[in-house]
Amino acid sequence: MSRAREVSLTAVMAGGVAMAVSYAGPLALVLAAASGAGLTAQQSASWVWAISMGAGLTCIGLSWWSRAPVITAFSTPGAAILVTALPQYGYGQAVGAFLVSGVVVTLLTATGVFERLLAWLPEGLVAAMLAGTLFSFGAGVFTSLPGSPLLVAAMLLSFLLARRWAPTYAVVWALGVGLAVAAATGGLHVDLPGVGWASPELTVPEFSPGALVGIGVPLTVATLAGQYAPGMAVLHAAGYRPDSRVVCGTTGMASVLLAPFGAHAVNPAAITAAICTGPEAHPDPGRRWIAGVSCGAGYLVVGSFGSTLVALFTGLPKALVATIAGLALLSSLSGSLARTVAAAEEREAAVVTFLATSSGMTMGGVGSPFWGLLLGVAAHLLLRFRFHPGSRLRLLLRLRGEPARFGGEHSDLETARGTKVGHQLSDDATDRTPGDAEPTGDRVVRESLGQQA
Repeated sequence: MSRAREVSLTAVMAGGVAMAVSYAGPLALVLAAASGAGLTAQQSASWVWAISMGAGLTCIGLSWWSRAPVITAFSTPGAAILVTALPQYGYGQAVGAFLVSGVVVTLLTATGVFERLLAWLPEGLVAAMLAGTLFSFGAGVFTSLPGSPLLVAAMLLSFLLARRWAPTYAVVWALGVGLAVAAATGGLHVDLPGVGWASPELTVPEFSPGALVGIGVPLTVATLAGQYAPGMAVLHAAGYRPDSRVVCGTTGMASVLLAPFGAHAVNPAAITAAICTGPEAHPDPGRRWIAGVSCGAGYLVVGSFGSTLVALFTGLPKALVATIAGLALLSSLSGSLARTVAAAEEREAAVVTFLATSSGMTMGGVGSPFWGLLLGVAAHLLLRFRFHPGSRLRLLLRLRGEPARFGGEHSDLETARGTKVGHQLSDDATDRTPGDAEPTGDRVVRESLGQQA
């Protein structure tokens, strides 16, 4: 095998790993939301097909177009929100909320308004909403422990050991160990009569004010803050400069087109993108785009068997699904909690947001993520806003151009130790930990979202 083919193989493998990690935990959230809402097997399979096709096509198209490893995925924070929010509404109403959310995301990212909105909304409050949403999943690992101590303990131990020695593959290891323990103890009840091709099912969107507020608003905020900003920051931290408006606008349009088939959100990936943007994928940065194409191809293949995936996950022990979902979200939860209490001036309002969101309350048919964010903003204004001459002018200036703060020093992604050279980022050569995306804080996100040359 020639050297060129050998190193290209590493890029293909990196894309395959990124695809596997994308499915390992988040898919459990999607199917948990579908099960809680009483969706049929056909509707669930269509949902899996839609998010897989959206991620696969955008991954391949954007990577080929930009010659950069543009990894896309389906929104994990969005899926987490839907686990509690989706059962409160009809499926047609949820699809309508998906559609409207996709349109809003596309408009905000393609026009550059997103950056200015983030500058106005306190980071700690958005982080608190995400943390409150994810809290129940983290707790689910330990509430599952008394009923299935061997299974949960084995998965937790393997996850922690892998986090120390091979952090990129920690979730995959935990899932593999969980499947092995469940099989050994007779806990697997998977009935696969045969390989079934996915058959997408079109659902007519229904536009309900309750669903638009209870699903659409939290889904939009969580996807933009939790996926778009850090996702673009990962690419920029690795020295890639694809037009963010094209990348974000394309994934937004994919969400809109596939929403009637069940796709809740397609967006730039963050953590899995780091697998494909470093030298481990390919020593030549100009050849790492192959990893993006490989990842996208994997999405298309796996998504084509959506009904088989649904049948497989349906037969898994509930404790295994709950544990893998909680472990997959552990890094996101810890990062969100850190940002929740990071800024002293935002701390009390952020805690209000966290408590209200994690309570799971419902008022007026609207779920807790929206109320948590609304109450947090109200608390922040009451505690911090000062009415004095010039305040209106400063607020207007902030809305017009203050840089967004997401992806900063308290982000899930580490702050880079590199330096900027022209339009590239020179990373610390001694730090090559897989999965360490290392964005450069405010500057990277500002450049990622609308500061194109």
